[in-house]
Amino acid sequence: MTTPYHPPRKYSVRIDGHRTSVSLEPIFWDLLRSAAARRGVAVNTLVATIDAERIRSETPPGLAGAIRVWLASHEMVSRHEMSGGIAPAALSNGVAEEA
Repeated sequence: MTTPYHPPRKYSVRIDGHRTSVSLEPIFWDLLRSAAARRGVAVNTLVATIDAERIRSETPPGLAGAIRVWLASHEMVSRHEMSGGIAPAALSNGVAEEA
């Protein structure tokens, strides 16, 4: 991929045996596949986990938004941990401060 700026692509995923489609930009699909591979699970399994977390939230976002947020927060925390750095508190506990 020469640039990260591409329109979303729709893929079909299975969550608890039900098919649904999710539209994400290619960079997020790549990150999702990598995150699933690092965890040793299928992409569908990771999406189902993210979906379950999303549904339990006080104000559930759409699935595509939840996947993007999950990737941004979990991947940033993982990269900080792997590099020996300290993850920002807002990312490690899932709470962001508002101005």
